Amino acid sequence: MQAQSANSPELAWRSVIDRAQAAAAGRPVRVIAVGKTRPAAALAALAALGQRAFGENYVQEARAKQAELAGLDLEWHLIGPLQSNKCREVARHFDWLQTLDRARLVPLLERERPTGLPPLDVLVQVDIDDEPTKSGCAPDEVPALADLVSASPRLRLRGLMAIPAPAIDHADRARAFARMRALFERLRGTHPAIDTLSMGMSEDFELAIREGATMVRIGSALFGTRG
Repeated sequence: MQAQSANSPELAWRSVIDRAQAAAAGRPVRVIAVGKTRPAAALAALAALGQRAFGENYVQEARAKQAELAGLDLEWHLIGPLQSNKCREVARHFDWLQTLDRARLVPLLERERPTGLPPLDVLVQVDIDDEPTKSGCAPDEVPALADLVSASPRLRLRGLMAIPAPAIDHADRARAFARMRALFERLRGTHPAIDTLSMGMSEDFELAIREGATMVRIGSALFGTRG
C-alpha cells in the first residue's frame, strides 16, 4: 500500500475507499485524508479523484494549503490539538473541529464563528485510554462538554473522536474502540442528533469501522510513509 501511494494516488485512494466500505458492510463511513506535512499538490491529486475532506494537525500549515487550493470546494478538519490563541482561525476557516477537549474553548469558538457560515461541526476528543500526555477529556467529562457545545448556536455537536493508545495486540485496540462506541451510544441517548464517531487510522481503520467508527483519518495508506 505504501509503495502504491507513493507511485499511484488513484490506486491507493481506491484501495482505502474499497477497504473502508467493505469493513462498514453497508453502513455509511467517511474517509478523512490526513495531509500533515504533505504538499498541497498531493492533496490536489486526491481531490481530483473525488476526495473532498482533508484533516490537518496544524492550523498554520492548513491555512497555507487552503490558500493554495482555494476554489476546489474542500472540507477542512482540524485533527490536532487546539490552542486557545488559534480559536479565531479555526472558527473562521475550518468546517470541522475534531479535537475539542475543554470547556474554555467553547465560548471562544462560538464568538468567532462568522454568522455567514454554517455552524462549526464539533467532535469532543476523548482520552479513552487515560494517557497523561495525550489530548482529550476524560470519559466522565463528555456529557458536560457536549451539553456546552449543544447550547452554542454557532457550533454543532456531531459526536466523538479518539486516538487510542498504541497497541500491538488487536484485541486491546478493539476493546478501546468498543469503549468509545459505548460512550458514543450513551451520549446519543441525550443528544440523538449526533452521528459521527471518528476513530481509526491507516494501521487499524478496518478494525475501527467494524467496532462502530463512522469516520476514519487516513494518512500513510493514502500518501505513503513520511520521508
